[in-house]
Amino acid sequence: MGLNSAPLPSAGKKRQIGTSLSEINVTPFVDVMLVLLIIFMVTAPMMQSGIGVNLPQAETESAPAEEGLTISVSLDKYIHVGESVININLLERRLRDHFAGKTKKIVYIKADEGLSYGYIVTIMDIAKKAGIETVGLVTEPVEKNGKKKS
Repeated sequence: MGLNSAPLPSAGKKRQIGTSLSEINVTPFVDVMLVLLIIFMVTAPMMQSGIGVNLPQAETESAPAEEGLTISVSLDKYIHVGESVININLLERRLRDHFAGKTKKIVYIKADEGLSYGYIVTIMDIAKKAGIETVGLVTEPVEKNGKKKS
């Protein structure tokens, strides 16, 4: 028997090639993503409620213009500049930084009607110290029958 005549050990059996799963099952992933999408769709409108400020009423309408910065002051004396809450002691520096290099320096204050007059004057004074040229107060219009518009 020569080298070529010896049977190979696996020659009699057919060799089985293992098949691997070449595709990933994405059904659980899609299910999870759809649930997350529904959760975000339900909670997104609740997150855009804004800052709860009960504005005072006035017969003339005073809505802030596009070019100025709006400062909101809630009843519990939290000062909101944009989306962030800022301490009253840091307000002057924040206003200086915001208006650095700008020609028009306009600030609108949306303050809750339950706040004291002195607290609003303090905020206006800080804005004037920061170099703000114009400080405006935002009010809510009054309907004819004396009730607030909703």
